[in-house]
Amino acid sequence: MKNLLVPTDFSMEAHYAFEAALQLAHRSGGYVTLLHVVDAPPAAGIATSGGMMVGDGLGNVYMIKLLQATKRRMHEWMAEARRLMPDVPVRDLVVTAEFEPAVLEIIREHHIELVVMGVHEHTSWTRFFLDSHTEQVMRAAPCPVLTIKQPAPDFRVQHLVFASDFTAEADRAVPGLRQLLQLFPEATLHLLDVVPSADRHGAALHAIEDFARRHQFTHYEAEVFDAPRVSTGIPRFAELAHADLVVMLTHGRSTLSHLFQSSTSEAVALHAPLPVMTVHA
Repeated sequence: MKNLLVPTDFSMEAHYAFEAALQLAHRSGGYVTLLHVVDAPPAAGIATSGGMMVGDGLGNVYMIKLLQATKRRMHEWMAEARRLMPDVPVRDLVVTAEFEPAVLEIIREHHIELVVMGVHEHTSWTRFFLDSHTEQVMRAAPCPVLTIKQPAPDFRVQHLVFASDFTAEADRAVPGLRQLLQLFPEATLHLLDVVPSADRHGAALHAIEDFARRHQFTHYEAEVFDAPRVSTGIPRFAELAHADLVVMLTHGRSTLSHLFQSSTSEAVALHAPLPVMTVHA
């Protein structure tokens, strides 16, 4: 996880994500791309690093002033990054395009390994699921997406939770888990399955232990937690375990087991207070 992307709208939450990304890049010896997307018609183009490009029909005073103001904000954030983490290379990029296609194109062109996004506090779940850039990226990005909702001046992971039902698709999260454990070797790995009743405990523990044995995880805690809904059980367990980060799988399709449904992963990623990393199944 050396090549990180932080899309920003210059909000507080985006700044939290930027802080976390700088610290992750510092740990991994990586670098950060700071991206701002200006919503614009398809005629607009993508700029080179540190610059801006205005497509045909957008060369009006309003757009020029908007892009100039954007560049000033980007320079402020870049200057702060140099103060906070002088050893972490950071490049800035301003794009005039639709948000999701622009982010996905940047991921492909720049070989991004992790997207770090700030999540706004919303009280309306319906609103979030109807209009969420974060949700769009989580569903479509080929790389993991880390959501940040709180300040991260000292981003550390001492308790790492992988929430799954440990069917075959859980194997797809293993490379990301290994990378996180390399970055945070002091972390305790909690392998968590949330079940609706106690009679599922035996089967759940067996699946967890089989997963750990297959992938040679030797230092871990097998956790089975009772809750009527997975989307509420995971944050509750994370709170009790003092978790610093939750990892989950997400998928665009609907033919998934109970824990891998996109709605569950996205609900936790968008609404749980702690950082959540989603990995595309």
